[in-house]
Amino acid sequence: MKIAAKTMRTALTASIVVLTAGAAHRAPCQSASAEQPDNYTWLEEIHGAKPMAWVNAENAKTEAWLNSDPHFGALEATALTALDSPDRIAWPSFVHGTIYNSWNDASHVRGIVRRTTLADYLTTEPHWQTVLDYDALGAAEKQSWVGRGLNCLRPEEETCLASLSAGGEDAVTVREFSLKTNSFIENGFVLPRGKQSVAWLDKDTLLISRDWGPGTMSQAGYPITVREWKRGTPLESAKEIFRGEVTDNGYGDHATVLRDGEDHVAVLLERSASTFEHTSYLQSPAGPRKLDIPLKSSIVGFLANHFILTLQEDWTPAGQTTRYLQGSVLSIDFDAAKTDPEHLKPTVIFTPTEREFMQAVRTTKNHLLLTTLNNVQARAYIYSPGKSGQWSHKALPIPDNQTAAVVWASPTEERFFLSLNGFINPPSLWLGNAADGSFKQIKSEKPQFDASNLAVHQYEATSKDGTKIPYFVVGPKDMKFDSQNPTLLTAYGGFQVSETPGYSPTTGKLWLERGGIYVLANIRGGGEFGPAWHDAGLKTHRQRIYDDFYAVAQDLTTRKITSPARLGIEGGSNGGLLMGVEFTQHPEMWKAVIISVPLLDMLAFEHLSAGASWVGEYGSVSIPEERRFLASISPYNQLRKDVNYPEPLIFTTTKDDRVGPVHARKFAARMEEFSKPFHYFEITEGGHGAGADNKQRARTDAAMYTYLTVKLMN
Repeated sequence: MKIAAKTMRTALTASIVVLTAGAAHRAPCQSASAEQPDNYTWLEEIHGAKPMAWVNAENAKTEAWLNSDPHFGALEATALTALDSPDRIAWPSFVHGTIYNSWNDASHVRGIVRRTTLADYLTTEPHWQTVLDYDALGAAEKQSWVGRGLNCLRPEEETCLASLSAGGEDAVTVREFSLKTNSFIENGFVLPRGKQSVAWLDKDTLLISRDWGPGTMSQAGYPITVREWKRGTPLESAKEIFRGEVTDNGYGDHATVLRDGEDHVAVLLERSASTFEHTSYLQSPAGPRKLDIPLKSSIVGFLANHFILTLQEDWTPAGQTTRYLQGSVLSIDFDAAKTDPEHLKPTVIFTPTEREFMQAVRTTKNHLLLTTLNNVQARAYIYSPGKSGQWSHKALPIPDNQTAAVVWASPTEERFFLSLNGFINPPSLWLGNAADGSFKQIKSEKPQFDASNLAVHQYEATSKDGTKIPYFVVGPKDMKFDSQNPTLLTAYGGFQVSETPGYSPTTGKLWLERGGIYVLANIRGGGEFGPAWHDAGLKTHRQRIYDDFYAVAQDLTTRKITSPARLGIEGGSNGGLLMGVEFTQHPEMWKAVIISVPLLDMLAFEHLSAGASWVGEYGSVSIPEERRFLASISPYNQLRKDVNYPEPLIFTTTKDDRVGPVHARKFAARMEEFSKPFHYFEITEGGHGAGADNKQRARTDAAMYTYLTVKLMN
């Protein structure tokens, strides 16, 4: 449930063509008995005339404020220049020797998919051929299309399924597309708009989970039924092969078709019971057969006829005494699993240490790529299976204070692409070969802001329960420790999402270059220190996350990096909830608070948009103990008339069909009722993010940094 555009992030994957097989310490809370009546349920009708009239009125106030500020126009122009810069790396996908790239700029606002040869790509000015033009398609069809990638049938990878989002929402329309003709296939597969998952079984067969009618969607609004659709037959005639329950409130029950480099094929059916609990089945001629793996585990790859499994909880397989630790990466023989799926014998690939934890796993044709964090420092390895079942590995040279991410890897190739970037280090692209271990830099982005006088430091704060919380500080090398530095602090704190160093041209130009300090906190709820770091803040333990963030803020003031008069905070999505909690629990600590695409009404979140899918993270109001806790931290319910709050900037989008705009609306409306000052900004498009294209993102960034300038720099 992570926001699509973070303040200090370069969304590398957004530009990659997706080609896949498938001070005074306030009391932490008010009494739950102090709940207020909800007078703003009328704002829950997202597109209703009355709610939209309220939105338009609030937007008009904010637009007037922005347009009158002398900083806004220049900041918007600067942000757009950075986002549209031709010097950005064109992030590659690699398909049978051909490079594909998704690209946005001033001439291609919604973007194009394009391609060239590898040899041409390695030159300084590649010659691109356009494959799919989203702007032209939108103009022809009078629809605001946003591309959501191409899912291509392996191993040929010539026929694809193109996903198209209207305005950036999660729901997509799916159409069959040919990379041979660069066009949609006449009378090809077409799936109408919806939240759906599609996998290729073969060139004439799709496995689809979507809304098939009454009883086929979960309470959270995700599919629970998988059907097999044959080419040339009506969609409604597709044969059901799997059905979950309407209470399966994860991210949807679906099918995955895995193919390894040796042409083995495995069909998995996954029942997503909750946010983090999944039951996996092997499809067989006799029907689905349950795999005896933990609910909190994931099959993340298929290599050499073995499943690659990651554990989010400890596991002792049936009939064994060996205990495998959460955070481990294991392999499981596919043939053995087909024969006896209830008695599995895994082999260890990676086991976490006290400070190093797995982050991501990708497979090449015959090897495995693993990225980890060691005390929030990125590491990357190539793992190779041995004949005896043991695995060997080789470390790749990754510098400190940078983030390593596999940009592209495929079971059809040994070559892979990996990116490096840091707070003050522009992105670089590396080409590796898992077969021979070679690894070399092939592209480096030109700096988009002046970082010559900047330095990155890593500190630790001590949380309320004694836990050490690491955080990064980005600022001038000669920074004065006089409590006067304008400082922006951010974190996420949920869903096992790790926050790591990242290069952001807009934050660099609009904040760091202008004298601001940037701070990223690695609070609990994330995955920086493995599943246990996340589990420590689940449900009724969530106050630990909020205490961690407040502890970092206190540490910043103790070190005299900043002070409450110069301290601003920002977060989106679950991070928006974090901002709302900090806003209500410690209003005296912040001068500026940016609350983006947030959850804020935690007593109603389960029935708003896809909220029911996050019960595994937050708990449920149907359980008395969890309801009491949710009431105690819910920002919407904890607003008080008699408290002085900082003036926040509240941002959301009408097209957000994940969290939805309702939380932000109701929170702002209650602040208005209490005569508390605020700025409210709701754009129509953008989905669960900062905008559907660079123009919209630049305007959002400019609004945020104009607000921060006024609050912290003046």
